[in-house]
Amino acid sequence: MIARLTGLQGLAIALFVALLSFSMIQTASAEKLYYSTLFGTAVEGYDVVAYFTDGKPVEGSKDHSVEWKGVDWYFANAEHKKMFEAEPDKYAPQYGGYCAWAVSQGYTASTVPEAWKIVDGKLYLNYSKGVQSTWEEDIPGNIKLANNNWPGIVKDLK
Repeated sequence: MIARLTGLQGLAIALFVALLSFSMIQTASAEKLYYSTLFGTAVEGYDVVAYFTDGKPVEGSKDHSVEWKGVDWYFANAEHKKMFEAEPDKYAPQYGGYCAWAVSQGYTASTVPEAWKIVDGKLYLNYSKGVQSTWEEDIPGNIKLANNNWPGIVKDLK
């Protein structure tokens, strides 16, 4: 049985597809090599410095934000913002904030702030806690694969 859409349902679906397409275009532009939300916020608005200092994901605030590499980064406080501004590459997640497992497999995927790990002083994010478990089965091997895949993925994002 084929369901019929009302005009309003069709309009809602068209709007959703348009917004999704806009998000993908924004994320994949040359200046936007970092995964971000539809509104251009890195790591879903979470404070990347907090992963290192607090050992857990902490929501950031627009009051403590900085634009870097084409996206907005939010921080829980002015001190974390200052730390990031001094050494952004130290705190920014690997692979542009895309899922480390996906990059190890040759593609990109979004991430959630709760699926993270710091390895050798670098922040890695994953699509979900389940995907993170798979990635953790061979962290060194997956990092090696992702490091090899990332330059080609970056070319495709541009």
